[in-house]
Amino acid sequence: MSYKERLITDLRALGIEQGDVVLVHSSIRKLNAPGIDASEIIEALIETIGEQGTLLVPALSYKLDPNSVFDYRQTPSCIGTLPEVFRTKYATHRSIHPTHSVCAIGKMAYSMTSTHILDNTPVGEHSPFRLLPKVNGKILMLACGLGPNTFMHGVEEVANAGYCLRKQPVTYTISDSTGTYRKEYFPHNFAGYKQRYDRLENILSGNELKQGPVLNGTAYLIDSVAALEKGKKAILENDTYFVDKIE
Repeated sequence: MSYKERLITDLRALGIEQGDVVLVHSSIRKLNAPGIDASEIIEALIETIGEQGTLLVPALSYKLDPNSVFDYRQTPSCIGTLPEVFRTKYATHRSIHPTHSVCAIGKMAYSMTSTHILDNTPVGEHSPFRLLPKVNGKILMLACGLGPNTFMHGVEEVANAGYCLRKQPVTYTISDSTGTYRKEYFPHNFAGYKQRYDRLENILSGNELKQGPVLNGTAYLIDSVAALEKGKKAILENDTYFVDKIE
């Protein structure tokens, strides 16, 4: 059985179904599958969700110098091989945001990405991350643990966590199909804090957070509705629930 075939079997066993809307974070190395490449993984994901599904992959570019231009057609992702292969070879749409764009393919690719331009924060109400619960989407943490979960920044924004955004705006230059223009954004500011999104394990249960083997690694599948509702409640009760102060 090929890596792709094994991966499809494992993803289905984890709970990904035809027609799902799935946001993916990944670590190819931690799948512990020598020789596997990003295309095999992406094609397995696309086949698992089928023609009626939608695959979302963050194409974050938060290392971009504000003095540079964010071009949604050209600016690379800074978070690894799979997001960049997906952006350049598979995605049909990319949301417009200088630091937290998302690429997509599938039935809802356009509707999930087209409104991000309206936000002035990284994971605002019009972003693909925040739209995910509205379509009962799922978050797949593919062999990367629970830590790098960008969706949780949206939960922090909803709950008005006091630590996550800069107080002063930063002006970025955007290039899209309408031309080139400048826009103010309030970027993230986690200085002095360590993110602890692994604490989702303490507040989600049952089908809200599934863990299982995928190839030779471990994956988590998260119900975005539960993560938003219970994550928001946790922050409202304790503003720094999902971070640790760095001494």
